[in-house]
Amino acid sequence: MRGFFITFEGTEGSGKSTQIGILARRLTRRGYRVIATREPGGTRFGEQIRKVLLSIQNHGLDSRAELFLYLASRAQHLEEVILPALKQGRIVLCDRFSDATLAYQGFGRKLDMKTVRAAVKYAEKGIFPDRTLLLDLEVGVGLDRVRSRGRRNRLDREQRAFHERVRAGYRRLARMNPGRIKIVTAGRNAEAVAEEIRSIIDRDLKIRSTASP
Repeated sequence: MRGFFITFEGTEGSGKSTQIGILARRLTRRGYRVIATREPGGTRFGEQIRKVLLSIQNHGLDSRAELFLYLASRAQHLEEVILPALKQGRIVLCDRFSDATLAYQGFGRKLDMKTVRAAVKYAEKGIFPDRTLLLDLEVGVGLDRVRSRGRRNRLDREQRAFHERVRAGYRRLARMNPGRIKIVTAGRNAEAVAEEIRSIIDRDLKIRSTASP
C-alpha cells in the first residue's frame, strides 16, 4: 500500500517543527511507520543548499537563483527520501513542500506565477501531498516568536511586507485547494493546535483505511 504524504506549511514562527514532532510521536506510538523530513534539506545535498539559502551572508541572492535552489533541493529530496518512503508504505511528514515555493517565490518575491508553477510542476514529478496543514499565524506574532529565539536567518530578516504577501499567498492557495489544504489557527497553545491536527489526521487515516481493498 502506498504511504501517506502530509505536508506542513506556514510563515515564519508558525510552529511547524513543533507540530511535526508531536504528530510523529503520536503516530509512531500507534504503530505507524513515520518519517519526518524538511525542505529545503532532508538529504545531505539538500542540507547544503539549506545553508546557502538561509545564510544572512547571502542577502543579495537573486530571486530566480533562490527559486532554482529550492527546486534542486526538492528534486533530490523526492528521489532520495520521499518517494522511497511512500513506496514502503510509510507516513511522510514534511516541513514545507511545493506550496511553500508558490507562497514564497511566487507571492512573496513576486516572480511570474506561471513560470513558478511550471518550474514547481517539473520538480515535483506529479507528487502531491495527501493532506496539507497550513498553520496560519499573524505575521507580527510569528516574527516575535522568531526574534525570541535569538537567531534569525536570511528569510527571517525580510521586510514585514514580504511576510504578509507570503501569508496572503498561503491563504489563497488554501482557498484554491480546499480538499487538500486545511487551515489550522496557530496562535493558540501548542497542545490545542496539536489536538486539532490529531483530529484531522485521524479522520484522514480512517477514510484511507476504509477505502483500501
